[in-house]
Amino acid sequence: MSHSYNKVWIHAIWSTKGREQLILSSIETAIYKYMRQQLEELGCNCRIVNGMPDHVHCLFLLNSQKSIADVLKQVKGSTSHYINEQNWMTAKFAWQTGYAAYSVSESQIEKVTAYIMNQKQHHTKHSFAKEYEDFLKLYGFDTTA
Repeated sequence: MSHSYNKVWIHAIWSTKGREQLILSSIETAIYKYMRQQLEELGCNCRIVNGMPDHVHCLFLLNSQKSIADVLKQVKGSTSHYINEQNWMTAKFAWQTGYAAYSVSESQIEKVTAYIMNQKQHHTKHSFAKEYEDFLKLYGFDTTA
């Protein structure tokens, strides 16, 4: 082949440090917009960003020249800096170090988009801890370690 083609959708999830409920409804739109801009600047077409006061979900196309770790490090770092720069909180804002990232089949994009869009409704029935554990099990990660 003379050309390289790839299309890798990533569903990424990460939480605030200590899973504190810091992303208030009054600032979430600005935070999600900033995250989307950061992803786009990295060449990662962003489908959706949404979440809860203690965590964020996003669905994006991975830039073939970037690793998931590099993209998320940049997005999380720049977003923390942005939030702190805005002085929206009395204490310093930070994300937890880790994250979860899963590939998503093209046939599941609409389903995952709807799932991310409906986070607030979803979390009336399921905690973030349960959601995170369910994803780890679904994707075959050992949760006993």
